[in-house]
Amino acid sequence: MLAEILIFVPSISKFRYDWLTAKTETVAVAGLASEEVDAGPGSVLSPNQQTELLKALDAELIAINDKDASRLLARANNVGVVQMQIDLGKESVWDSIAGAFDTLLLGGDRIMRVQGPVGDGSVRAEVVMSERPLRKAMLVYSRNVFMLSLAIALFAAILVYSAISRYLVRPIDSITRSMVRFATNPTDPDRIIVPSQRGDELGLAETELAAMQRRLHETLREQRHLADLGLAVSKINHDLRNILASSQMISDRLATIDDPTVQRFAPLLLRSLDRALNYTQSVLAYGRAVERAPVRREVRLGMLVVDVFETLALEPRSQISLINAVPDDLLAVVDPDQFHRALFNLCRNAAEALAGSADDNGLVLQRIRVGADIREPESGGWGRLFVFVEDTGPGLPNIARENLFKAFRGSARSGGTGLGLPIAAEIVEAHGGRIELAMRDQPGTRFEIILSDKSARLEPLARSA
Repeated sequence: MLAEILIFVPSISKFRYDWLTAKTETVAVAGLASEEVDAGPGSVLSPNQQTELLKALDAELIAINDKDASRLLARANNVGVVQMQIDLGKESVWDSIAGAFDTLLLGGDRIMRVQGPVGDGSVRAEVVMSERPLRKAMLVYSRNVFMLSLAIALFAAILVYSAISRYLVRPIDSITRSMVRFATNPTDPDRIIVPSQRGDELGLAETELAAMQRRLHETLREQRHLADLGLAVSKINHDLRNILASSQMISDRLATIDDPTVQRFAPLLLRSLDRALNYTQSVLAYGRAVERAPVRREVRLGMLVVDVFETLALEPRSQISLINAVPDDLLAVVDPDQFHRALFNLCRNAAEALAGSADDNGLVLQRIRVGADIREPESGGWGRLFVFVEDTGPGLPNIARENLFKAFRGSARSGGTGLGLPIAAEIVEAHGGRIELAMRDQPGTRFEIILSDKSARLEPLARSA
């Protein structure tokens, strides 16, 4: 519509110019016709002919001027006072535009004198007439232009609406309906949107929506499996607790046997049974995505690592060296049972990764090393507990690195559950810390645990006199 308005300005100016030019040309033709009728130049039309000519041209006076003479063709009895002078031969473009809008907006019964060249310019025609016929013709022309512009605008609007509806609104509506349909049952894979072959932003939106719906579908399926796992473990846990309770009673009786070997291994067996009972509860708790709050107390971290190594119960033929690099005087403020589980999971993963690793000479190079120190010590000796568990194995594969600490996804071996690292990470986070995979230049894997402030201090062991 704006373009039509811009076009209308020169268009109405051109219409006015053509209309006035047509009047002057008609006067020139009438002059030539009068010479033919009266057989020679300089003849004068009869009063009746003048009246008919003035009526036909809707004028009050018409004349022709050439280089030799000026000839009056017709004149009304009462010619009004001329209020406007228009010379088509001298009028500029801006004068023509100003005159057109002057006639449209202010025109009426004003008398105007119009003159202009005809043909090769040797003859000039002159007409004195009212402005009303010109204004009326211009109003009709403006109305026609407006109606045509309106029709073009409506047609363009229909085209734009159809294009927007087809290429924008319908695809967005399809995406919206797909989202609503998927939201009603996200576990149904048939409700995932099928992306079109569009190469624009909407096509990209469909592709990303389909990927997001597939990820959500997989997540919900895993959550459903976790729920099923929790139900299964709860059933198993009921019977397993009874079995372990019976085993614990037998172990208590073994502890009463006066045999050095039995006395050495009986406490370890009792602790292992206690932890087995706690492990069944922890697996059930993980299936419910619930972990009890840690009950912290000061423990000798070195002794806890010794207990972890004993619980691993590695076969002597495995030739895995277990190195406890934790200072004897380091006290850690942790939940001993939960932190034992976290370290045990890391050490067990390391032992499984070391299985079968050897150098070029066939000699087994297997080592698990656990160390700790205090970072950012404060006054009073308190600081942040730093613990590392490293091995000399082949390292983690890419799939395990990409899914670290994700249940059932981060297993680096066939048949693994992938629960060890997620459980360890959950325990460390419950202690207000974090666990990270350290970057190493040498082969092997190294996990680092950093706890919160005031989680460790040094206290020398009391020595007997």
